[in-house]
Amino acid sequence: MTERSVLSITGEDRVTFLQGLVTNDVTKAADGIIYTALLTPQGKFIADFFVIGQDERLLIDVAASHVQTLGQRLMMYRLRAAVAIEQTDLVVSHGTGPAPEGAYADPRHPALGWRAYGETDISDDTDFTALRVAHQIPATGIELTPDTYILEAGFEALGGVDFRKGCFVGQEIVARMKHKTVLKKGLARVQISGEAQTGDAITADGKPVGTLYTMSGDQGLAYLRFDRAKGEMQAGQATLTRLE
Repeated sequence: MTERSVLSITGEDRVTFLQGLVTNDVTKAADGIIYTALLTPQGKFIADFFVIGQDERLLIDVAASHVQTLGQRLMMYRLRAAVAIEQTDLVVSHGTGPAPEGAYADPRHPALGWRAYGETDISDDTDFTALRVAHQIPATGIELTPDTYILEAGFEALGGVDFRKGCFVGQEIVARMKHKTVLKKGLARVQISGEAQTGDAITADGKPVGTLYTMSGDQGLAYLRFDRAKGEMQAGQATLTRLE
């Protein structure tokens, strides 16, 4: 599992503060968990994370590689809001076997099992790379990068954006992509026949199509131009075809 960090947001304004910033409806995290993201004003990815409502605080479960960036952005937006943002010592666990007491179902997809927060790691040995590829789940720092538009990464299918909740940072761009255009490129699953490497450029008839990202066995996740991904494609020494 990608190393994770957990932030705590406390204070009477904690829900309204976060609600005006992130892509999902924070009120749905009351005694539960949601998946969401913080974007730039231009609608591009900064960080994806889980929000967990616990008593008088919100927990933020984020990739350790992005915790500093996320924390700094939240502090920048805090202004006069009555909130305190601190890093905790909580350990993130997840698995697909029987859920331990106090665990939360991963909100992105039923196949992803549960997430738990405590003093020790109780994760099982599930191959989450294989699950991510099978269910087209993007990962922080791999498929989700500063150039990513979240709808192209499949965020809506993962329950990570709520278009009825009101404003959030970058909302105008995201809403425009949702309502005024057909996505011409984005994340997709591919079948791989032959040798290829993560990061290989994908071509078709000599034209650039996209990039190959996570691989598991003979399948992978790729970022594709859909108009050029209708037949056989090449990456490294492999032939690729898009899976529906």
